[in-house]
Amino acid sequence: MSVFWQHRVTWPSCILTAALMLSTPVQAVQPDEVLDDPRLEERARDLSRGLRCLVCQNESIDESNASLARDLRLLVRERLVSGDSDDEALDFIVERYGEFVLMKPTFGGSNWLLWAAGPLMLLTAGGIGASYVRNRASAPEAGGTLSEAERKRLAELMND
Repeated sequence: MSVFWQHRVTWPSCILTAALMLSTPVQAVQPDEVLDDPRLEERARDLSRGLRCLVCQNESIDESNASLARDLRLLVRERLVSGDSDDEALDFIVERYGEFVLMKPTFGGSNWLLWAAGPLMLLTAGGIGASYVRNRASAPEAGGTLSEAERKRLAELMND
């Protein structure tokens, strides 16, 4: 008997294995959507992986089962069959649905602010932190000497 079969298989390991096998991305493209030309179909799949499902918002239209994602997949294929280049097909869809439909938004236009917001906030927080540390280091020590009246009052409070 081999060493592999001598180990005991437990239910949790079976469930984990099944979950891992089922967690691979599922393609939602239906057989009736697939184009006859394999080159066009590959272009369509590449484009649909870069387009966001407007219903799910976290999946590409290639992975989504939403009806709007199916409509977008069909629209991409329709544009490619009609002779559009990849850029022309994307431009048509972005013009119709807005730049939100792109999984990776462009850097131009008003998106530059969104791209720059993270690094700008990090630099601002770093500046505020450095200023705080610098000011704290140069601040006079708190808790200087007490006056005679304050010492008496403190002693009274401590004895109570």
